[in-house]
Amino acid sequence: MPSNETSGQRQELQRLTAHYHRIERIATGSVAIVVSALFLGIYVTSELFPAVAAAAVLIIIVRTPVFRSSGTVRLRTDKPPETVIEQLTGLRPPILAFQWCVADEITTKANDAVYSFSYLFRLRSAAMRVHTETETTSDGSNFVELTIEINNDPWGTYTATIEGNDTGSIVEVEYSSDRRFGLRRVPQQLLGKRYHDQVLELQGFSVVERERNVGV
Repeated sequence: MPSNETSGQRQELQRLTAHYHRIERIATGSVAIVVSALFLGIYVTSELFPAVAAAAVLIIIVRTPVFRSSGTVRLRTDKPPETVIEQLTGLRPPILAFQWCVADEITTKANDAVYSFSYLFRLRSAAMRVHTETETTSDGSNFVELTIEINNDPWGTYTATIEGNDTGSIVEVEYSSDRRFGLRRVPQQLLGKRYHDQVLELQGFSVVERERNVGV
């Protein structure tokens, strides 16, 4: 994180991130509870075989990756464009705080940031690689593109347009997911807005407008 941020800000960012991931797990688990309740309801009102068949269909529907997320967010900050570009191309881009804040290790590879994660009691691991490219047009507009892979598979793309003004910068971010997800992941997509906005605010970016889309 930038050196001008206090330890209190870093602790608050870690707290918010940890709380978000707890909510994320609860939201995902709630879908499993709904499926179990439907199974029990069908079992009570009919027989075991129809209940098992219905449960199998529900599990397939819930877990089949058919959805993708995309959207835009407009940010305002008192930081000049040069500082915003430096943050977006650094090891800890503000828009990826929910990823790098919980990483076990942050390294670089061929100038890309690499976040290493472990889960299931460290029995499994994953590596997220973030590649950044910048461009400045003749009219002074600044662009930063973050292309993200997890274990060498495409994960998503963020494209930021940074415009300077008298009070700092306006940052327009457009993002799209390269990975599909199942119905069980939809609640966490819908519940995360407040935490995303708070984490950005803590890093010095006010959310002016946000549009989030979940579709097939």
